[in-house]
Amino acid sequence: MQTHILISGASRGIGAAIAETLVSDATKVIALSSADGDLADPAAPDRIWNRALAHLDGRIDVLVNNAGVFEANPVDADNAEWLASWNRTQQINLTASALFCRRAVLHWQERAAAGRIVNIASRAAHRGDSPAHWHYAASKAGMVAMTKTIARAYAKENILAFAICPGFTMTGMADEYLASRGGDKLLADIPLGRVAMPGEVAEMARWCALDAPASMTGAVLDVNGASYVR
Repeated sequence: MQTHILISGASRGIGAAIAETLVSDATKVIALSSADGDLADPAAPDRIWNRALAHLDGRIDVLVNNAGVFEANPVDADNAEWLASWNRTQQINLTASALFCRRAVLHWQERAAAGRIVNIASRAAHRGDSPAHWHYAASKAGMVAMTKTIARAYAKENILAFAICPGFTMTGMADEYLASRGGDKLLADIPLGRVAMPGEVAEMARWCALDAPASMTGAVLDVNGASYVR
């Protein structure tokens, strides 16, 4: 029987690499993009989930939450603008992921079925981020805490949850950030001497989605070139 997989934020970068890595004769994958719905809309995740479920014959076995935004929000911005930016990032990065996770857990409970969640968080969840990215770091820390909570709550039902925390990864988002903050200086902070490649993160996601042992549920895996070692 094929493994049915739903991936958010799969149009480019890490998400596209994850989708490519997970596609095989043994899987049926729906790779979501912004064209499938605006996750800034609180009602979008439920609509997207229901459409995906219909396309996957009423069964989803694995959820990969990768969708996210990384938008600067300077501390000295206008009050209303700063709060709007904070709320937008939380909605897309954390709340939408939580809504997908909730639907997944309920789906598996209703079917008395096993399931796996893979949440793509960030190194920022542990070490923070730039002064203009409080909201991003907070959203990713929330994703890690949510993953651990799901793992602890539902392991007995064979509902497993994993989080992956990339550092800088060779995507368009990281390219812009590296250029704006001085790439050479930031690379000097990575002992490996380079940023991660999307395929490296994708392989970790593939393993968590399909092969990681059940006893590993709740694990938070780093892929940052030793730039942050816990």
